Amino acid sequence: MNAHTENAGAVTATSVDIKRILQMIPHRYPMLMVDRVVDMKLDQSAVGIKNVSINEPFFQGHFPSEPVMPGVLVVEAMAQTACVLVVSTFGSDSEGKLVYFMSIDGVRFRRPVVPGDRLELHVQKMQSRANVWKFSGKAMVEGKVAAEATFAAMIRDR
Repeated sequence: MNAHTENAGAVTATSVDIKRILQMIPHRYPMLMVDRVVDMKLDQSAVGIKNVSINEPFFQGHFPSEPVMPGVLVVEAMAQTACVLVVSTFGSDSEGKLVYFMSIDGVRFRRPVVPGDRLELHVQKMQSRANVWKFSGKAMVEGKVAAEATFAAMIRDR
């Protein structure tokens, strides 16, 4: 992770690769839904990248003749991006902690996500209090909104 300070004083981590993500969050294949995190502003926002491949295990049954990424997994991908942002903000002491959804509100699915799509997961912190964080998120494909949601999560030790 490369970090530098911007003029406005916000610390930005330019990119977090898959190796670093695996150190930061406990999710593993087949439930790891984010390949890279870019454009991160600590304690504020981040953009996650999920390269959707036909090799994803959920496509075997959702739906074999018309593969579509399940909407709940698109929301999960947004949440994992938010998790990387939280761990980056708190530092190495928070690596590997568990993150549990507390609420998911206002979910809207605008277009299907299919194999070959590059899913951009835009998350913005709305508020945080102790170990509870609330985010707004948008999943985008080629500049168009595929899904959006507001969600809250609690971070805790294993």
